[in-house]
Amino acid sequence: MNQNDNMSILEHIEELRKRLMIIVVFFVLASIIGFFLSQPLIRYLQEASAVQELVMNAFKPTDPFKVYMQTTFLIGILLTSPVILYQLWAFISPGLLARERRATLSYIPVSVLLFLAGISFSYFILFPFVIRFMLNLSGSMGIETTIGINEYFQFLFQITIPFGLLFQLPVLLLFLTRLGIITPEYLTKIRKYAYFVLLVIAAFITPPDVLSHMMVTVPLLILYEISVWISKIGYKKAQKAKQRAEQEE
Repeated sequence: MNQNDNMSILEHIEELRKRLMIIVVFFVLASIIGFFLSQPLIRYLQEASAVQELVMNAFKPTDPFKVYMQTTFLIGILLTSPVILYQLWAFISPGLLARERRATLSYIPVSVLLFLAGISFSYFILFPFVIRFMLNLSGSMGIETTIGINEYFQFLFQITIPFGLLFQLPVLLLFLTRLGIITPEYLTKIRKYAYFVLLVIAAFITPPDVLSHMMVTVPLLILYEISVWISKIGYKKAQKAKQRAEQEE
C-alpha cells in the first residue's frame, strides 16, 4: 500500500505547504546570491560579440534597476530549480512504486542539464544570428539602430528562457511514459498536432522572418522525435520491470 493512501486531504495540504516553504526559503537565499551575481552577468551579456558595436541606452531612469531585478529573479529561479524539482518529486514519490521512485529521481540532474543546454543553444547560436539579421536589415534600410537596455534584455530573455523550458520535453515525456499516462504509440499518433504546436511556439519566440523561424522550428521538431525515441526506451524498461514484479509476486 502506498503511503499516500493513508494520508488525509489535510495531511496532503500540510505536506504541500511544507515543501512550498522549503522552496521559498531556498529561492530567497538564491536571490540574495543572484543580487551579487547580476551585475557581472549583465555586463557579460552586454558584451556579446553580436552587439559589441552597439551602445546600450536607458530610455527611463528605472530601466537599469528593472533589468537588474529581472536578472536577479532569473538567477534565483535557476539556482532554485533543482530544489523545486526535488520537492515536486518528494511530494509525489510516496504514490510511486520503488522502481518508479528510483527512475524519476534520476531525471532531476538531467532536467537541469537540458535547461542549461537549451539556454546555451539559443544564446550562442540562435540569438547572434537573429541580432545580426536585424542589424543588417536596419543597415540596408538606412536606419541607425538604437537599443534600450530594457528592450535588449527582454528580447534576450524572450529567446533564451523558452528554449531552456522546451528542452525539458524529453524528460517530461519520459516521466509521463514511466507513469503510464502516455505511450510512445500515442506520441507517434499525435505527431502532426505536436508539430503544429511547436510551429506556433517557434513563431512566438522568433522575429517574423522565415529563416529565423526555421532555425527554431527544426531543432524543436528534432527534439520531439528524440523525445519519442527516449519514450520508447523508457516504456520498454517500464514494461520489463512490471513483468518482473508480476513474476516475483
